Amino acid sequence: MKFPKKIQFYDLTLRDGEQQAGLVFRKEEKVEIARLLDEAGVDKIEAGMPTVSEEDAEAIKAITGLGLSAKIFCLARCMKRDVDMALKCDVDGVQMEIPTSNTLLKNAYGWPLQKALDLTVENTAYAHEHGLHVNFFTMDSTRSPFETCWKIINTVATKGHMDGLTVVDTFGVTSPVGIHYFVKKLKERVRKPIDVHCHNSFGLAVANSLAAVEAGAQTVHTTVNAISEGGGAAALEEVAMAAKCLYGIDSNIKFEKLMPLSKLVQERSGVKMPAHKPIVGDGIFTAESGIVLGWWSRIRDLNLSPLEIFPFMPEFVGAEGHKMVVGKKSGRDSITYKLKELGLSAPEGKIDEILMRVKKTGIELKRTLNDEEFKQVVQDVAKT
Repeated sequence: MKFPKKIQFYDLTLRDGEQQAGLVFRKEEKVEIARLLDEAGVDKIEAGMPTVSEEDAEAIKAITGLGLSAKIFCLARCMKRDVDMALKCDVDGVQMEIPTSNTLLKNAYGWPLQKALDLTVENTAYAHEHGLHVNFFTMDSTRSPFETCWKIINTVATKGHMDGLTVVDTFGVTSPVGIHYFVKKLKERVRKPIDVHCHNSFGLAVANSLAAVEAGAQTVHTTVNAISEGGGAAALEEVAMAAKCLYGIDSNIKFEKLMPLSKLVQERSGVKMPAHKPIVGDGIFTAESGIVLGWWSRIRDLNLSPLEIFPFMPEFVGAEGHKMVVGKKSGRDSITYKLKELGLSAPEGKIDEILMRVKKTGIELKRTLNDEEFKQVVQDVAKT
């Protein structure tokens, strides 16, 4: 496998992320998130789609006026009206979308192929003539017969204008093997940079994004926390960490900003992440299992790194430290560890009784015990 030394990130939290049903970012929230995306090292930010609402256009205009290091893009249909609105927002570039699958062209849009070709050629050229960077966004390209998709791409490249090409798995229906083959085949014919845009219908958006990178894609489209319509998108935090830690691929991402960024998006979107969410879940550095606490105790006693039993350090992604808790799944090592952590001593021969009470309490509460509840168990056992 041959991976590039470095990739770029094009984040769509403010547009594709907001397309999640029921999710709304207000102007000031978009500006706030854009600032932190920039601080986190995202290379390009898609600030929205100006035609959605007047407030969206105002938000994009405000973001372009921040003087961020990231390039600011917006989504545009292959229509002059959309290009004109993008120009008014002062963006650096546009992702110009057109359907490229027979399914969308014939059934969803009711268009003949020639109409898509004419619109794309005319409007990509128009955007370029007015100074915009133009990425050609091939909607549903992973469900398109290759020659149909290639005919549209080649026509745009030769008769319209294309600074870059975005391969789009709109419905999240490809596989790592499939998208690798598709991108590699395009790479043999296209002399422009390739972006990859994956959705997560089968939980493969991150794997598909990395497979596309191995095949030659240079920029990955992501959203924070994988928010988007349907099954979501490729998560910025997951792609960035997998690329860096598993494949040694560099980027401009400031990893310590990932947890603060995730928290901000959760707060402003109202979409809370489960505790086990990879990279940014609140519970991924918390352990209850007696076996794991036994391991933890031993590596601490041996002064070894937590990386012996955890995949990465919490501070690397801006998270708080490891947390060891007690409950239903505790073992004897859990009790001795917690007693030591809290500076408590158990009555002689009472470790097993404390353990049984901790398990019983955890079952009754349907959760782990907090420190005060654990102390109370120890006190109760001491009285018996």
